[in-house]
Amino acid sequence: MTHLVPLAKEVDENKVTPGVLGFIVFAVMALAVWGLMKSMSKHMGKVDFKESSDASAAAEPTDAVPADAEPRQG
Repeated sequence: MTHLVPLAKEVDENKVTPGVLGFIVFAVMALAVWGLMKSMSKHMGKVDFKESSDASAAAEPTDAVPADAEPRQG
């Protein structure tokens, strides 16, 4: 322990470094992002992006007014 005392005097008091705690926090965040990306990839693989023909027909705009629509009072 006494051989570390001279090294401690060389450390600049005004210099701020992340140290071990900063590395641990960064590593935990990196692992969390990796886990989230892996989970997202698994869930996106389950999604079916194919549209049915009913959905495309319903998405087409029509100029006709529905029969049960009430007229606007203006």
